[in-house]
Amino acid sequence: MVSLPIVETVVSLILWVMSTLGLPGLFLLMAVESFGIPPLPSEVILPFAGFLVATGDLPLGGAVAAALAGGLLGAYIAYLVGRYARHWLTKGPAFLRLEPRHLEQMDRWFARHGEATVIGARLVPVIRSYISYPAGTARMEPVRFGVYSLVGATPFTLALLYVGIELGKNWAEILPIFHLLDYAVVGVLAVAVVYGLLRWKNLVTPGWPPRRVA
Repeated sequence: MVSLPIVETVVSLILWVMSTLGLPGLFLLMAVESFGIPPLPSEVILPFAGFLVATGDLPLGGAVAAALAGGLLGAYIAYLVGRYARHWLTKGPAFLRLEPRHLEQMDRWFARHGEATVIGARLVPVIRSYISYPAGTARMEPVRFGVYSLVGATPFTLALLYVGIELGKNWAEILPIFHLLDYAVVGVLAVAVVYGLLRWKNLVTPGWPPRRVA
């Protein structure tokens, strides 16, 4: 089975940034990871940081602080994008446009379940990088958003740092798992393109799951 080089390229970039910049590099990578664009896997960033802790190149406390602070910064940037793009979401291109009722449903969901949603999402790979956008769009109270983001991100961060510390020089043994992400990335992009084309042709309704236009 042929593997696309997406993951290998991303991993090489992560290793270079952190090896070169140390804690500022970890902070920067986690900020980008939490913002979600471009997607960077925290499942690579944090174990490698743990490996650097094990070798004495990074202090444990500094690594935890840099990872959480970078993640929170990225989360707040994404939150602000979602919050200030709210009006645009009802006025943008047809294939991306949301109906006002969809925004109202989002508002009600985050008003009732915002805390649990943010905490839970921060514990799930991939989803954790994008939950800030709907939280901002739903205008979740900013301080609560930050607090619950930290609550969810802390055990996730500590667990992956611990993996890197325990595996030591063998931390890279987990990397073959990420070859599977090549196909996941391609699959998600394919679904997004097909959905965009169907919306552009007005063949399906906005939102998810899409429904055929009557």
